[in-house]
Amino acid sequence: MPSLSNMLARARRLTTADQDWIHQLVGDWQTIADVSFSDLLLVVQDVGGCTTVVAQCRPATASTFYENDIVGRQIEPWLAEAIDEVLDDGVERLIPRQGFNLKVVPVRREGKAVAALCITEADSLDVVPVQVPALTTNYSTISSHLVHMVTTGEFPFDGRPTGYRHGTPRVTDGFVHLDPEGVVLYASPNAVSNYHRLGIGGPIVGSLLAEVITDVIEDHSVVDEALPVVVMGRAPWLAEVEAHGVILSLRAVPLTDKGRKLGGILMCRDVTEVRHRELELLTKDATIREINHRVKNNLQTVSALLRMQARSADVNAETRQALENAQRRVATIALVHQTLSETVEENVDFGEVFGALLNLARDVAATDVSVTTHLTGDFGKIDATKTTSLAVVLTELVSNAVEHGLVDGGHIEVTADRDGDRLTIDVEDDGLGIAGGGPGKGLGTKIVKTLVEAELRGSIQWRSRPGGGTRVHIEAFVGK
Repeated sequence: MPSLSNMLARARRLTTADQDWIHQLVGDWQTIADVSFSDLLLVVQDVGGCTTVVAQCRPATASTFYENDIVGRQIEPWLAEAIDEVLDDGVERLIPRQGFNLKVVPVRREGKAVAALCITEADSLDVVPVQVPALTTNYSTISSHLVHMVTTGEFPFDGRPTGYRHGTPRVTDGFVHLDPEGVVLYASPNAVSNYHRLGIGGPIVGSLLAEVITDVIEDHSVVDEALPVVVMGRAPWLAEVEAHGVILSLRAVPLTDKGRKLGGILMCRDVTEVRHRELELLTKDATIREINHRVKNNLQTVSALLRMQARSADVNAETRQALENAQRRVATIALVHQTLSETVEENVDFGEVFGALLNLARDVAATDVSVTTHLTGDFGKIDATKTTSLAVVLTELVSNAVEHGLVDGGHIEVTADRDGDRLTIDVEDDGLGIAGGGPGKGLGTKIVKTLVEAELRGSIQWRSRPGGGTRVHIEAFVGK
């Protein structure tokens, strides 16, 4: 099934701004479906003049009329004719059908009808909240206002904040209907329960909601700067209020008629547990970053001590070389932990890490010779648990190439090819080549083989490079 963007792109009468407007409507129209107890269909005319359903929304407050998904389907001729008329003259149509009523209204942006909204309501509603007539009256009033705002271009709200946080309230979570002055005309049972948990006792219908919320906010609380306009229903904004250990997420939807304020609805949801879990995760992330930071500092200290020991101790050349190799390996791991301490992601962009590692390995290994390096391809993001192993492997290979293959200088080329969780790497130098047709049997070779085969679940091969030099081919699994 094509996406909303693809279907809108075929409707050439729609500008980019029109398409963005329709995307905003689809992002916000669940509120209309819930308060009207109706299924919503969004219809546009595509290239061939066909009338196609590009989006569908079911109510959470009533049974759906359309059991099957009809997005992407062409409208039946009897309805397509009515939609074409609505798009031409901008006048809504009410079409009674057996078992349901269908209202078709224009979706306007800057005075132009860009789409049609079909509102389907069954004759006999299977409504979730069954209460006093006040419910039906308030829901009907709110629904009429919102639908009218769609026809005047006042809904959805242009410039509203995007990227709603987890826990953004919906009608079913609880809502109140406010008059233009912010007085509560109606409160759903869930809303009453939410405000009672916040510390507001007694009925809230007839009260100025901003005042009763202000009364329960504790002196030491940090007040959301958007709270005043949200609790008055004057801006399509989000805010949170905290009192007595309870956190409510509030979302306002102003009701207007060509700029005249008619009041608003204020949806609310108790997000106390959600925010506590988020805080716990943030605390854990901060702790992990701090641990990586301290590990990095400790490893850098060890690296510095090894370097000092190698330079100052009265030891033979072989021992000094072993100390320098150990120092380089510790420095490599420290650099990885430094990267991990600067991110909260589980996957690390290894290209950023390897750039520094490549320079480190080259500069430490090369003394009085000129060695150039170049990286081709992309490692992509690698699971943090695999980053250290891969970093040590590549550092060992580059250092070995400089020390043993490029005694008179030369060039090292590293090529990375990523395919899903599989990573293929070639490390090539134009040096002396492999002595005896294979790698050495030193500690570095053993470390590299062990890490590739055990930690990266891959394989490694040393080959002669055409034209002289050495090519090391690695295939590794870098996913979880």
